[in-house]
Amino acid sequence: MTDRLVTHHGVPVLVCAADGPPIATEQDALDHLIGAAYHHAPDVVAVPAERFDDAFFDLSSGVAGAILQKFVSYRLRLVVVGDIAHHLRASKALPDLVRESNRGTHAWFVDDLDALADRLA
Repeated sequence: MTDRLVTHHGVPVLVCAADGPPIATEQDALDHLIGAAYHHAPDVVAVPAERFDDAFFDLSSGVAGAILQKFVSYRLRLVVVGDIAHHLRASKALPDLVRESNRGTHAWFVDDLDALADRLA
């Protein structure tokens, strides 16, 4: 599968392929997510959770904070799509980040693309 641009309720969403390059660093996010967004001009970039290195979900690594800040700087919304239950169980801080992110507009964590479409309605 390749990255594809879809529109949900008038919002352009870049749906990234599950088999794309892994995202382990801020530079990976710039090269493979924000760079791809530049060519498609979406408002939202939806990335399968499995593309992210485990360090993203370990908030003490700083990877998630750096990546989220890059998305804010480039005025893009990041949506992590998929089951992250095992990461949530392994962390005390991650559930708080997910809850707070999902209350806002810059970054969301959703179970699937249908849930994303519902959020954009």
